[in-house]
Amino acid sequence: MPKKRILVVDDSRTATMMASMILGKGAYEILTAVDGEEGVRKAHDEKPDLIMLDVMMPKMDGYEACRRLRGEPETQAIPIIMMTTRGESEFMERGYASGCTDYVTKPINSVELLAKVKNCIGD
Repeated sequence: MPKKRILVVDDSRTATMMASMILGKGAYEILTAVDGEEGVRKAHDEKPDLIMLDVMMPKMDGYEACRRLRGEPETQAIPIIMMTTRGESEFMERGYASGCTDYVTKPINSVELLAKVKNCIGD
């Protein structure tokens, strides 16, 4: 059975590396992008099973990237988990309003992240 593919979109190499280390151990293939524009483009090209999307990024923030992905027929059904250091309810509300499936705060808790990923796409 082929590995499920997760696109991690984050301008922080450290965050991308951490997510890759947590998720790469299992049944997941990790793809990466460094900003919202590249993330939207890769999502269209690669059709991942899940997108993990940072909020604060150059060129296009995560909210706008999420709205664009939800607005396109070929990407609108892909689950999106927003990742950010901003855990206040107003930021979570913006994330859900932009169309995300779930929301995690940084620093990433590996148990929480794996549970949310499995909830979205299974093993």
